[in-house]
Parts: sequence; C-alpha cells; structure tokens
Amino acid sequence: MPKLKTNRAAAKRFKKTGTGKLKRNKAYKRHILTKKTTKKKRDLRKAAMMDKTNEKVMKKILPYL
Repeated sequence: MPKLKTNRAAAKRFKKTGTGKLKRNKAYKRHILTKKTTKKKRDLRKAAMMDKTNEKVMKKILPYL
C-alpha cells in the first residue's frame, strides 16, 4: 500500500491531543475587533476541540498527525 499524503494546510491548523482529539484555534479574531467585547475577544484566544461531525474527515486527511 502506498504512503498517504498529509494535507499540509490542515496540518498547520490542527494539533492532536493525548486522547486523540483534534485541537483548533477559533475564528473571528483577525480584524474588526472594535465592535467585539473584551470578553468575546478573550474567549476567542482559547483553543477549542474539533466538532465530532468533522473529526472523521479530518483524521483521514491527517493520517500521521
């Protein structure tokens, strides 16, 4: 069986946790920050877990993560 290729764009955006879940950064933190509250911006700094519905597909494009 040939080697599988990792999707490099996805590899830069996701990390695998010890339990095998995928960790991601939150969106909406790049610009237009003046109208967002301090609490909202602080919450966007924290990492989030990948949703269960997308996790199966993501593990397929990240075989060696």
